[in-house]
Amino acid sequence: MDAADVVSDVLVIGSGIAGLSFALKIADHAQVVIVTKKEKAESNTNYAQGGIAAVFSPADSFENHIRDTLACGNGLSKRNVVEKIVREGPARVQELMTLGVDFSRRATGELDLGMESGHSKRRIVHAKDLSGEEIEDVLLNAISRHPAIKLFENHIAINLVVKDSQCGGCYVLDRENSTIRNFVAKVTVLAAGGMGRVYLHTSNPDIATGDGIAMAYRAGATIMNMEFTQFHPTCLYRPYETPFLISEALRGEGAILQDKRERRFMDHYHSMKELAPRDVVARAIDQELKKSGDEYVLLDVSFKDHQFIRSRFPGIYEKCLSFGIDITKDPIPVVPAAHYCCGGVKATIVGETDVKNLFAIGETACTGLHGANRLASNSLLEALVCADHAAERCKRLLKEEIPLQPFAPWEPGEAVDIDEAVVITQNRDEIRRLMWNYVGIVRSDKRLTRAKKRITLLQQEINQYYWDFILTTDLVELRNMALVAELIIDSAMMRKESRGIHYFLDYPEKLPVARDTLLRKNVSSSR
Repeated sequence: MDAADVVSDVLVIGSGIAGLSFALKIADHAQVVIVTKKEKAESNTNYAQGGIAAVFSPADSFENHIRDTLACGNGLSKRNVVEKIVREGPARVQELMTLGVDFSRRATGELDLGMESGHSKRRIVHAKDLSGEEIEDVLLNAISRHPAIKLFENHIAINLVVKDSQCGGCYVLDRENSTIRNFVAKVTVLAAGGMGRVYLHTSNPDIATGDGIAMAYRAGATIMNMEFTQFHPTCLYRPYETPFLISEALRGEGAILQDKRERRFMDHYHSMKELAPRDVVARAIDQELKKSGDEYVLLDVSFKDHQFIRSRFPGIYEKCLSFGIDITKDPIPVVPAAHYCCGGVKATIVGETDVKNLFAIGETACTGLHGANRLASNSLLEALVCADHAAERCKRLLKEEIPLQPFAPWEPGEAVDIDEAVVITQNRDEIRRLMWNYVGIVRSDKRLTRAKKRITLLQQEINQYYWDFILTTDLVELRNMALVAELIIDSAMMRKESRGIHYFLDYPEKLPVARDTLLRKNVSSSR
């Protein structure tokens, strides 16, 4: 084994709630290395405003939560998975509180449970509207204190290494030193988050480029239900700027949607009005915008008590105020944006994939919980429960004395520095725009065919860059984005029906039998 290799029992790729909580639970039994692309471990978790769906109220029940999840999943959710995750949720949330996560409480000391769309009861455990940030901070502090965990910031995973049908680690680019190192591990866990940056408008941070899904596919893992991209109905509309998520918890507290002429419209689309499932609300807004030609609709909560608004939604209040919008007085201009990947790497509830010693958890994975549409705030719930199960499975697995499998160092061949970085930017922008225009909230045969033709050409160009040029973060991400875009397009073309968040103009009806969309390729070379 080369002296430059980073060797561990467990390699975790990603640093959101799934990766960090898994690392904490396995670290008393193994040496753990975490690889993350950014400083301060930026992740989709940080941007989760709503919170965690879990049953704590005596007025609620596991059966209610299970029923709501299955209804939202539109026939594709796996009942056994839903039941297990829902029933174990409160215990996992309690563990976070024991670690120090300060969830919002009422004056009585009881948890202040929020209401979000698709839920029949108040069950969203939150830290005002900064839940993800609060959870991430507490987990990172706990990680920093554990002697068996080493965190590598500013490192981006390039490719998993599979030998004899087993994953033995990953090639990783050190962004600061522009060097590629071997990260060798007995078990590799993909917790790399989602892929929202594949779309032009997204609530996700810049790092959400689908790296885990792309790497798993290249390594031979099965990818499942990638056509189900959830679009969050309400993101702050700011032209030429990254959209800022406006939590549906506002609608849970009574905020209403209006067009620019201040006419309420959701009662025309669903009996639950603003609290209809996200796919219904997103399509309704999309249709209203197409009818009117407007750039945005309005979300109004200003009629509520001003002190309550500032106390319950301090993050949203301050962010909007920075743009000159006082939400205690003014309606908020909002548009839908790509938000969550309900598909991903096919994985069991314990995180196992069909590549030996390769696990996937969190948004990177597809366990069957979300089905054709994710119920609000079920994502952090799934991450916690599956991370717990994955840690237990890995403890047992490591007792089998898995041998380390060293692999050859990265060979750059005849690659040279890229001479015009503008080609990376151009291709990145083109992928995001074609996905938004052709593979967005509403799909059609014609749009998907156009998208497929163009992504095929882009793939050829990008793969040529990959072999010709010395790797950079931008090039690694571009390659992953192109592949994930292609997986979404291929999956969407395969599903000849409208179900959940996959709305197909040419196939408006739902088929009588719900089936998963599965994609898999033969294992390529480690590069």
